[in-house]
Amino acid sequence: MLYDIRLNLRYDYDAAAGGGRHQVRVLPPTISGVQRVIAASLSFAPAPSERSDFSDFFGNNVTSIAFRDAHDALDIRMSARVAVSRPEPGLDVSPDIRRLREQLEAMRSLSPDTPHHFLAASDHAGVDADITLYARSSAGSSVVGTAMDLCNRIHRDFTYDGEATTVQTRASDAFSLKRGVCQDFSHIMIAGLRGLGIPAGYVSGFLRTIPPRGKPRLEGADAMHAWVKVWCGRDTGWQEFDPTNGMRASNDHITVGHGRDYSDVAPIVGVLKTTGGQVGEQAVDVVPVVLEKA
Repeated sequence: MLYDIRLNLRYDYDAAAGGGRHQVRVLPPTISGVQRVIAASLSFAPAPSERSDFSDFFGNNVTSIAFRDAHDALDIRMSARVAVSRPEPGLDVSPDIRRLREQLEAMRSLSPDTPHHFLAASDHAGVDADITLYARSSAGSSVVGTAMDLCNRIHRDFTYDGEATTVQTRASDAFSLKRGVCQDFSHIMIAGLRGLGIPAGYVSGFLRTIPPRGKPRLEGADAMHAWVKVWCGRDTGWQEFDPTNGMRASNDHITVGHGRDYSDVAPIVGVLKTTGGQVGEQAVDVVPVVLEKA
């Protein structure tokens, strides 16, 4: 699938900010065998005094910006054309949890994609006894089967509620509420799998949404999305699951970045000097591109 993606993040401050420094993670990367970025751009208004682009430890695209002059708003615009072609899930040859543990013990790599980085508790996805107990009911004869069952149960048992949580909410709190958004459902699934000894991480990106039959697609009505990557053993490798929708990640999922939890891939983090509060708005468009044959 070929997509044109547009993202607009805007922050309005109650009082002018005298300066600021931020790291922005919204540019999708090219991922071998998954997606290819054909073109991409990222702009800021006002223009920053300093800008640098680099890759972080996990290979995510990061843009660091700094402001010296006073400004009362920040507007971030990203556009990209991305081709997504995920491989179809094959035969499940993933091990059970005991054999997975043996494979983990045999690994000595500390490279960014090694599963050891995604096994311990993290800030938003701490190992929690209640979540582990909930996840244990999904444990089966294979890691893929365990992950898929847990993904489906979270989709079935939890209520999507955009008002129930914030970006600071941790997995244990969302689990107690039994409601939240994609970020919360992903953190719950990650915490549950880690409690079982299965490495799991957080994926940030975009999801193409399809309007109801007979209704037009609303411009800017989409949002950034989150799902889960799971290490399913030496032969199967990393697989991705979307607990918000109860499905495997598909060609409608466009990756921006991944990490241990949301804090590793937040769209923007930073500091600024101001007084009062701020209001943020987000608008996303994921538009399929249909190429006409010559």
